[in-house]
Order: sequence, then structure tokens, then C-alpha cells
Amino acid sequence: MEPDTPPVNVFLTTWSFDPAAAVLLVAATALYVGGVLRLRRHGHRWPARLTLWFLLLGLGSYAWISFGFLGAYSSELRWAFTTRIALLLFVVPALMSLGRPIALARVALSTTGRRRADRVLRSRPVRVLGNAMFAPVFACAVFLVFLTPVAAVLRDSVWSEWTISVLVPLAGMLLVLPIAAHSIVRTGFFITVEFLLAFVELLLDAVPGLLLRLNDSVLDGAARITGRLPLWFPNALHDQHLSGDFLWFIAEFADVPILVILFVRWMRLDRREAKKVDDLTDEQLEELTRAHLQRRG
Repeated sequence: MEPDTPPVNVFLTTWSFDPAAAVLLVAATALYVGGVLRLRRHGHRWPARLTLWFLLLGLGSYAWISFGFLGAYSSELRWAFTTRIALLLFVVPALMSLGRPIALARVALSTTGRRRADRVLRSRPVRVLGNAMFAPVFACAVFLVFLTPVAAVLRDSVWSEWTISVLVPLAGMLLVLPIAAHSIVRTGFFITVEFLLAFVELLLDAVPGLLLRLNDSVLDGAARITGRLPLWFPNALHDQHLSGDFLWFIAEFADVPILVILFVRWMRLDRREAKKVDDLTDEQLEELTRAHLQRRG
């Protein structure tokens, strides 16, 4: 019989210190709390619930992933490594977005700083990253690395572990925050295309997890771990299968909020366009209809 996953008490009580994650955690807390205090000094109040969501759900989940079982066993267990990256890429940024950090930055910054922030949000790189079609494709490309020996190299290096702790959540924030903040204006046709392609990408995201789960050979070629191991520790193949199971679930689950955001965005655009039509006079509406018929003719 295949070994099981770790007991609940081991999963909940295993901790390790990640210095890179600690630096990022302190920096993010300082920036967010600093923005809230700046608003207070100018006589404004930031909703306490947003601060709690950002600190407890967003940064709290980041700390739990980085310092808990997933961080402690990331180099030994494939499924801990892949699950950690998937959560840092999708779940942590999504929870941080509940605290609306972009909105806080815009109201806390000076006029000059706000203009710079708006220019960044309207820049071409952010428009590409904020495209709801880009996030699942990017995630699929990242997850395909788990099928190669590169994954073993990343797991064995302390420096790569620290780099992952910083770069992966930052990349996730660049993917999630522009979408969640609705900072990019889209046309109705573009949103419809995004919505349709997002369903296609639901299938695309499942590919890396399925390949890990269904393959009967160890794909990353990592050296076998020697020494005394816990009784629950899985063998290499079962470890890979668990990695595929968790990766498949997280990748599919992470697409659901994107579909919801696209649907909300489409509904808002539809209401705005309907209001524009309602505000037209009969003469303006007749002229608009005539011009449309002439173009079709």
C-alpha cells in the first residue's frame, strides 16, 4: 500500500524560517500600513475590514505557506514544492487583492505619485499581464517546468528557494491585481473573447497536473532521498502523483475567480452601454440607427 500524506498534527505544527519570505512579509506590511496611516494623517479613514483581509488572509496565507509544512518540506517533497508555487502564484495574490492594495496606493499617494501609478497601470506590460487570457497560459507554462529536470534543480538549491519565495508571489500579484482592480478598460467584444478563451484554458491548465498524475516514471530525475525518513513519507512515484493531484486541483480552482471577474466586468460594461442608449434622445437614437444601417448597406 502506498504511503499516505503526513498526519494532520505534523502538517499543522511543522515550521521553518525563510529569510527571503520574512523580508517580503515585513516590506508588504510596512507599505500597506504606511498607506493607511498616511490617509489618517490627511483626515481620511481606510475600512478596517480591508486592512484585516490584506494582513490576515493575504499576508497570513503567505506566511503559513512560506514558514509552514509546504516551505519546510519544499526541497524534499515534490508535492510540497509544486503546491507551494501554485498557491503563491494564485491563491496568495487573490487573497491580497481583497484588501484592495491598488486602490489604497492611489488614494494615499500624492498627485504626482498617483499620475505615475496610473501610467504604470495603463502601460503595455501591465495591459498584457492584466489580460485574463494571459494568467492561465503563464501558469501552464510555469507548471510545465515541473515535468522537467529543472524542477529538481530548483528544489535542491537554497538560493532558488529564496528566489521563489519573492518572485512567484510578486508575479502572481502582477497577474491578479490588474484584473481584480478593473484597471484596464475593455470593449464588449474583447471581454466576450476573453470569456470564451478562459473556458478553453480551463482544459489547458489541467495538462501539467494530468501528466504528473498519469505518468508511471519519475519525470524530474531527482536523486533519491536517503537517510531516516518519516513513516508517512511517500516514494518518488507516489510523490509525483500527489503533486499532479494537488496541482490539477489548484490550477482548475484558480480559474474560477477569473471567470467570475470576467462575468462581473461584462455585466458592468453592459449596464454602462445600456445607460448610454437610455440617455439618448429619440432624434439621437434615430440618427444612430440610420448611420448603422447605412454602414451595413
